Amino acid sequence: MTTAISVIVFDVNETLSDMSPMGERFSQVGAPAELAKLWFATLLRDGFALTASGDNGSFAAIGADALRGLLTGVELNRPLAAAVDHVMAGMTGLGVHPDVPEGIRALAAAGFRLITLSNGSAQIADKLFSEAGIRDAFESLLSVEDAPAWKPARASYEYAAAASGADPAGMLLVAVHPWDIHGAARAGLRTAWLNRTGGSYPGHFETPEFIITALTELPAALAAAR
Repeated sequence: MTTAISVIVFDVNETLSDMSPMGERFSQVGAPAELAKLWFATLLRDGFALTASGDNGSFAAIGADALRGLLTGVELNRPLAAAVDHVMAGMTGLGVHPDVPEGIRALAAAGFRLITLSNGSAQIADKLFSEAGIRDAFESLLSVEDAPAWKPARASYEYAAAASGADPAGMLLVAVHPWDIHGAARAGLRTAWLNRTGGSYPGHFETPEFIITALTELPAALAAAR
C-alpha cells in the first residue's frame, strides 16, 4: 500500500521565488541581462561539485565567487566588488510567482504539513514568504546550510525527513528542477514536477509522480490520487 502524503516539501529558488528580476540586476551594473541564468547555473554547478566531493559550501559565498568570475572582463558601470554586491542583493528582493499564494493556502487548508528545503538561505525564504503573506502556512523553513549536504544528495532529503519527524515515503517534493526531483525520488520521497516553462522532462532522471504547470493545480492532483 502506498503511504499517504502528509508533508509537502518545497524547493524555493525558481520553484516558489520568481528569479526573473535578477536579469535587471545584471543590467543595472552594465552587464548583459542574459548572464543571470548562466550565473545561477554556475552557482549550482559549483555547489554540486562541492557536495560530490564531501563538502557543504555557502550558497551566498559560492554565488559571489561565481559572479566575480563571470563579471571579470565585462565593462561595468561601477567597481567589480560593488557590482557583485548589487547583484547579490537582488536575491533578497525577489517575490513569489503569481500562483504561489493561492496554491500554498489551498494545500494548507487541505491539511498538509508544508515545509521548504532550499539550497539557499532560510532567512531569505522567511522574508519572501512573509512579504507574500504566506509565512504562517509553513511549519518550518529548512536549508541545506544545516544539512550534511546540498540537494540532490540523499543526505539533504533525509535531513528534511528527520527534522519533520516524517517517513520519506509520506513526503512529497515539489520543484521546478528535474535534478531535485531525481534526488528526492532516489531518497524515497514522492515527487511533483512544477513545469512552469512547458519544457520536456529529461529521460535520464527519475520520472515525477505528478506533473503540474502551476501550484494551484496540485491540490486537485493530490485529491484525485487518494
